[in-house]
Amino acid sequence: MSILRELLKDIPIPQMVKIRQKFDRAILENPEVELANKLASSGVMESIHPGQQVAVAVGSRGIANIAGFTKTTLDAIKARGAHPFIVPCMGSHGGATAEGQTEVLQHFGITEATMEAPIRSSMEVVQIDQLPNGLPVYVDRIASEADAIVVINRVKPHTAFRGRIESGIMKMIAIGLGKQKGAEACHQLGFKYMAENVPAMATLMIEKLPIVFGVALIENAYDETCRAEVLPAAEIEAREEQLLIEAKSRLPKILFDEIDVLVIDYIGKNISGDGMDPNVTGRYPTPYAHGGPEVAKMVVLDLTPETKGNANGVGTADFTTQRLVDKTNLEATYANGLTSTVCAPTKIATTLENDFYAIKAAIKTCNILDYTTCKLVRIQDTLHLGEIEISVNLLAAARQHPDIEILTEPYELSFDAEGNICK
Repeated sequence: MSILRELLKDIPIPQMVKIRQKFDRAILENPEVELANKLASSGVMESIHPGQQVAVAVGSRGIANIAGFTKTTLDAIKARGAHPFIVPCMGSHGGATAEGQTEVLQHFGITEATMEAPIRSSMEVVQIDQLPNGLPVYVDRIASEADAIVVINRVKPHTAFRGRIESGIMKMIAIGLGKQKGAEACHQLGFKYMAENVPAMATLMIEKLPIVFGVALIENAYDETCRAEVLPAAEIEAREEQLLIEAKSRLPKILFDEIDVLVIDYIGKNISGDGMDPNVTGRYPTPYAHGGPEVAKMVVLDLTPETKGNANGVGTADFTTQRLVDKTNLEATYANGLTSTVCAPTKIATTLENDFYAIKAAIKTCNILDYTTCKLVRIQDTLHLGEIEISVNLLAAARQHPDIEILTEPYELSFDAEGNICK
């Protein structure tokens, strides 16, 4: 028996219970129709003229209905007699290659065939200016040559800094549209100054480029679209600030303040830029953001297929599995850290042979006197927090919470022959 197995053989894994967490489920019943109506009534389409080449910038996040929203926007542009094309707008994601970024879009159902529009993917950029602090401002060369630019993105709290503008249309312009070079420049001075640099870069780009409007989306706690707005370029900054307040109020969360062990089945770039959303886990890659539960030890078990081996965020956890490590593309993962300048999340967490021992390791090290009292929470990923699992030691707190419904009797976690949790 290995020394690790010997150290962990007597560590008990608590019985679990499935619960349902209840959040406000405000939702758009027909999101694409809602967007089409907003595009028609907002007046923004008057900025699109027949014969124009229009770049529609689409990013790398797993946004609800993103293929439908993109197609709706493209169709509205075509109806004006213009010629839209799609530009991947995702900084260094997709392995920081043109082909990789096209593949990311394909995972979301965005292809030339489904969208009936060309995808023009390139990592080539041009510098259009610089900020007073010396940071250069870059933009995708293909987009810069278009007659008009439209940006589509979700508005939500950022994972590494706090400000009046965080993750949304402005960040998409500054970092996404800037490709790897633009993302690198915006991160150059660190997250301490991102709340200043993101809006400053985006404002300059709006002034210098033919950005005509943004499509801003907000999701509820169930990863469903609850708001779709069309923002004329001149109104993007002011309106996004207001939308961020709503987005923060709708953020999904774990309804327990103190957790001994948090087990996360999947991390990936399609879930969050950090692999898992720190706003949910309480584990942030920088000291410039805060919020979420107090978690003693955290385990991540696997990567999503969509992340293409990018394991950014695994270093934020305490433990992981050999399965995750074997799937990791170190080049793509390290490129993420080199671009963002935050490299702790790209380190490999302490690695155990399988789920069984990784969970035991987290329980052993969570600094409680009696391991049988471990307060353990297991989630699929940080986007899906409606139904989760909790250990029996959290049952009393769950019964007292008005927004928690207990769904099952206690049961043992089941592991397969390889020692991984039976899904």
